[in-house]
Amino acid sequence: MAPLRRNFVLSATSTAGAFREFEPPLTTEHPAVTLADHCTPSPWSKPGLGSTASISTSRMALKRGLDQAGAVMLLIALCPLMLIIAAIIRLESPGPALFTQERIGFRQRIFRCYKFRSMYHHMAEPCGTTQATRGDVRVTRFGRFLRRSSLDELPQLLNVLKGEMSMVGPRPHAPYTRAAGRLFADLVPNYSDRHNVRPGITGWAQVNGWRGETRTPEDIQMRVHYDMEYIRNWSLLFDFRIMLLTVARMFNDDTAV
Repeated sequence: MAPLRRNFVLSATSTAGAFREFEPPLTTEHPAVTLADHCTPSPWSKPGLGSTASISTSRMALKRGLDQAGAVMLLIALCPLMLIIAAIIRLESPGPALFTQERIGFRQRIFRCYKFRSMYHHMAEPCGTTQATRGDVRVTRFGRFLRRSSLDELPQLLNVLKGEMSMVGPRPHAPYTRAAGRLFADLVPNYSDRHNVRPGITGWAQVNGWRGETRTPEDIQMRVHYDMEYIRNWSLLFDFRIMLLTVARMFNDDTAV
């Protein structure tokens, strides 16, 4: 029997050394669709699709400036914790502390998303076609703690500094992730609209309980529903609220895998 999903329903309208051994990032700041040789380009991961939901240019610039300032401050404050996490990962199993995986970003450009490695190095999949599942044997013991607490996402502060991600936004997906055997874009007509903003380290869908494995069409449809609600109702206060909810639920979320 599949585990029950805890769905938190909230209203969007209520608010107007240790890191050296990892695969280097792509060489261009905003590359067009550029997948590794072992990944076939997705037929829908091209710029220019979708335009019905977005944030204005001026508000996007404000959000971007605050993202960069916040990322710098958090990297400085969390540097000791990140070094400790990296050391534990290296001690627990062979391989680098960081893992990179191709994800679809702003304007549907592919970028390399940084994470703390939570799986055994020889079992990690760079293309992301096989999702992590509950009880996945590829995940290390410490990796389960990292994934449950979302601490594995901390290196994405580097993606924020590079302009590839935001502190808050729709979570970036791997190009070939599927639900019920079908690509996400085939299941949700307005799926590409979520790429009109930078993807986030955390998002409105995630704090509403829609995170973890996407096994059914409903899983991705509800994620995109909350992503669209976030984009249409974006404000600084909304971002702040999502960040507070993320911290509050870091160690109390049974949907993480």
